[in-house]
Amino acid sequence: MTALVRAVDLALDAISGYRRPDLETRLRQARARLLDEQVRVLVVGEFKQGKSMLVNGLVGAPVCPVFDDIATAVPTVVRYAESPSATLIRVPDPDGDPTGQRIERTPIALERLAEFASESGNPGNRERLGQIEVGLPRALLEGGLELVDTPGVGGLNSVHGAATMSALPSADAVLLVSDAAQEYTAPELEFLRQAIAVCPNVACVLTKTDLYPEWRTIAELDRGHLARAGIDAKLFTVSSTLRFEALRGGDSELNTESGYPPLLTYLRREVLGQADDLARRSTVHDVLAVTEQIAESLRAEESAQRNPEKAQELIGRLTTAEQRATGLKERSARWQQTLSDGVADLNADIDYDLRDRLREIMHEAEEALFRGDPAKIWDQFAPWVEQAVANAASANYVWATQRARWLANRVAEHFDEDRVHLLPSLRTEPSDALRSVRALSVRPGENFGLGRRLLTGFKGGYMGVLMFGMLGTLIGLSLLNPISVGAGVLLGGRSIGDERKRLVTRRQNDAKTALRRYIDDVTFRVGKDSRDMLRVVQRDLRDHFTAQAEQMKRSVQESLQAAQNSVKASKSERDARLAELSTELSRLDAVQRQARGLLQEKP
Repeated sequence: MTALVRAVDLALDAISGYRRPDLETRLRQARARLLDEQVRVLVVGEFKQGKSMLVNGLVGAPVCPVFDDIATAVPTVVRYAESPSATLIRVPDPDGDPTGQRIERTPIALERLAEFASESGNPGNRERLGQIEVGLPRALLEGGLELVDTPGVGGLNSVHGAATMSALPSADAVLLVSDAAQEYTAPELEFLRQAIAVCPNVACVLTKTDLYPEWRTIAELDRGHLARAGIDAKLFTVSSTLRFEALRGGDSELNTESGYPPLLTYLRREVLGQADDLARRSTVHDVLAVTEQIAESLRAEESAQRNPEKAQELIGRLTTAEQRATGLKERSARWQQTLSDGVADLNADIDYDLRDRLREIMHEAEEALFRGDPAKIWDQFAPWVEQAVANAASANYVWATQRARWLANRVAEHFDEDRVHLLPSLRTEPSDALRSVRALSVRPGENFGLGRRLLTGFKGGYMGVLMFGMLGTLIGLSLLNPISVGAGVLLGGRSIGDERKRLVTRRQNDAKTALRRYIDDVTFRVGKDSRDMLRVVQRDLRDHFTAQAEQMKRSVQESLQAAQNSVKASKSERDARLAELSTELSRLDAVQRQARGLLQEKP
């Protein structure tokens, strides 16, 4: 990174005399990215799989609370710091701060982490914490690595799993943690499929190999599941207990047996290394693009100064280039139309996709309600609906992210064939729309207990006895006779059955109403969140490519002005200016050679 920062500084110094604040801003932004950008690794998995122990083992310190009765309640972000520290990041109250801009940061002692990070100390995240940030002076973290210990999701297709899924686009890598007690489940494999779609690095970690003698069999089964599912992800087997014993005793053989060295190598080479390589290529491209814009202006002037008779031809070409650059800035420019039409299409497609997924869930749920009594199945029915809806919402969000990146590539094609370097980061914030959705609930139904059943049966039986008893008197029988009593029993039982069906039908209707209300709430909130995300993407792309167009236009204008001025210069002025131009071009060429040389270095 030091060489990259030095290359940016040389480029800034080389263009400082040309009064191009737009190009200087671009280089300063590239420099800031080099110094500040973190490489984010999400550690995800179901409850009690060993995620917190894994993070502790990677950094060699017990920063995440781990006990048999403790589950992580709040994401814990572990990053580099000169000295150990911990900070609570509190979620703003939407009612007190509608903009959500006042974020509270409260430093705490590391010893108090369990009070806020665990489910026992902070049940249901009653403290309303967005995350907890932990700083540690560790070599692994010094390169910018940032480990995020996420809460256990209780099933990766649960509501909490949807929140984890929505964080994938902001991650540079994902570690899916599963212990050696059993092979991969279907939700874990589905999570991996979606993670690979939006994240550049996905790996699997099999934990607790010291507890399960058959862990090698489980590992082979997991590799088979990954291969059959077409998921290209490495699988690491580790024991956090052996790791800490090795660190405590300085035992290198035990550390090797723990399985951590290959995982650490993966994080350093493939995660940090890939991020460094991307930063290297992006920064070199910025340096070359900025210096080349200055150099092109100088070459145009040099050509005009050296061959005044061909200046008009050059001026004509530059005028055409200026018109093209001006066209890129207009609202009617093709890239503007591509962006506007693309976002409109995305909004429609994403809204349709969400509604279609939720409609299928609602149809299946209504069929389940039709077949049973909601009072008997509600405890299983409501969690199933919430999980299915959460899975649909997260899949919709991931698909929206993929489509947004595809649109960015289409817009970039209007500027440069090497469009990868022209794209902004487009790191969307995780969606928390489902957190604001009211839980699926239904009002308590009428109690059809023994007393009410007896009363209902008595009413029906009384009418049966009375009706058939009166008919019996016409043929000389008493009011109470075997026929009237039998009719009373039959009608009493029928009344109980009819009342039970009426109550079940009423409960079914109430449940369907609650289901539709819940689906409508999810559609409204998740749909709005997707539209907000696309508006942010549209704004970022518009501002980014507008800045690119402005840079291009100004560079061409300066080249055109220099060519026009050269026509009016005397021979002595041209000779003096040619010497200056040669010196400046040599200086810029040296900066570009150094920048290109950085691409040959190994990250």
